[in-house]
Amino acid sequence: MSVAFSRIARSSAVHMGVAFLAMGGWAFFANRGHPMPRPLLAAVVQGLLSACITLFLKRVLEWLSLRLPGLAGLFLPPAIAFLVSVVLLSTIHRLAGTPEILTTIVVPLTVATSYAAIYTYTLWRARP
Repeated sequence: MSVAFSRIARSSAVHMGVAFLAMGGWAFFANRGHPMPRPLLAAVVQGLLSACITLFLKRVLEWLSLRLPGLAGLFLPPAIAFLVSVVLLSTIHRLAGTPEILTTIVVPLTVATSYAAIYTYTLWRARP
């Protein structure tokens, strides 16, 4: 792979853009049965939330896993990530008037929690 491709692949902006498009696209699909602009608003809200979560999730997991001893460092970071994500996503979608909140957040929540669990496990195993 080229150096340019490697830089793009590690770019936070690229990861945020992919999260925005993928999860925003899902939100549009999840709300497609409702009249416009509901699906579009749900897509923009979810896209922005996913981009922000993508930016901060990795850093928060690293911070938590370094500070929590033993098995707490393995189980609490993804559990906290799940709880914060579900509260944030459901609250903001409710405020935005998203019609299909549960359907809208289930995929982004599953992806974020799966990532949190896998990444936290990787960090936990690498501990001295």
